[in-house]
Amino acid sequence: MPNRLSRLLRLAGIVFASCLLLAACAVQAAAPPAVTADPVAAPLTDAAAADAQVQAIKRAGDAVVELRITATDDATSANSLGHHRIGSGVVIGPDGLILTIGYLLLEAETIEVVTQDDRVLPARQVAYDLATGFALVRPLVPLGDIAPVPLASAAGLKPGEPLLAATGSSGGTEEDFTRVVATHSFSGYWEYYIEDAIFTSPPIGNHSGAGLFNSKGELIGIGSLFVLEAAGPGHTLPGNMFVPVELLQPVLGEMESTGRTRASVRPWLGLSSTEHDGHVLIERVDRAGPSLAAGLQPGDVVLEVDGVPVGSLEAFYKQLWRRPVADTEVELTVRQGSEVRKIKVHAIDRMQTLRKPEAI
Repeated sequence: MPNRLSRLLRLAGIVFASCLLLAACAVQAAAPPAVTADPVAAPLTDAAAADAQVQAIKRAGDAVVELRITATDDATSANSLGHHRIGSGVVIGPDGLILTIGYLLLEAETIEVVTQDDRVLPARQVAYDLATGFALVRPLVPLGDIAPVPLASAAGLKPGEPLLAATGSSGGTEEDFTRVVATHSFSGYWEYYIEDAIFTSPPIGNHSGAGLFNSKGELIGIGSLFVLEAAGPGHTLPGNMFVPVELLQPVLGEMESTGRTRASVRPWLGLSSTEHDGHVLIERVDRAGPSLAAGLQPGDVVLEVDGVPVGSLEAFYKQLWRRPVADTEVELTVRQGSEVRKIKVHAIDRMQTLRKPEAI
């Protein structure tokens, strides 16, 4: 049954590629016909190009694997992510290096890679980067005949452009057709911000670590979230947010050598916040974070960071991260009920709060 399902899913990928080719042909048909020296050579060239594109899409699907993660027994992240997590990853290196979304690996005790032929391979975490949200995993035994996929920029994506979202499973890659809705900055409630996130719709369910591919079979994004406003604030449209892989390319070597990037060593307060009426509203205070000890509470409104007014999550984070070190004292001006107070919080390095496997 898994082999039959795998063949059907691969066929779905080929059908998807064919749809993309038809769309491209429609665009070309609207343009003036090109003059060719040899009218017989043109159909042959088109057939070769079509075959190459189908093979590229197939290679993309083959490079997507399932990841199974078990967190440490005392993992604080288990409250929101659970102890047992399942997601996807994409093979991007000839040595089996896998790119996925970082939160899957928070406080991981064990990591397993499940290939399409249902092999379960032990793996280790290579890197987790707070700044990008990416994580890298490498199997402890060879993956086998899985070719890495090329990475590509999301620059130039147009709304409505068709893309392929692929998730890993033991029965074969599950492939879903989706479209670009928008690309713009994204501020996460968990002290996270990136430029030019990719928003797509219709949404896919198993989005964590899913690969987002263009019509050439190139990886352009890694799945992060389900969102209700993929088209932007105030426009209800269910979809997904993908982290663009162009954020990875400049820091890949640093992540492999150090396990993170310099940009991820920054002050962390342990807050979950949202934007409300032009203000930053604290919704949750992490029990392992420094804000709880400082006296911050859910419902507080952050007005200033170090005396600088902040009216959005983006402004809040950028002002907080201006400090060159993670272990530092930050002064927040907050409104608690009817009272405005200045509260000093001793920020820390987020990575120092995370539980590690006993062997590390």
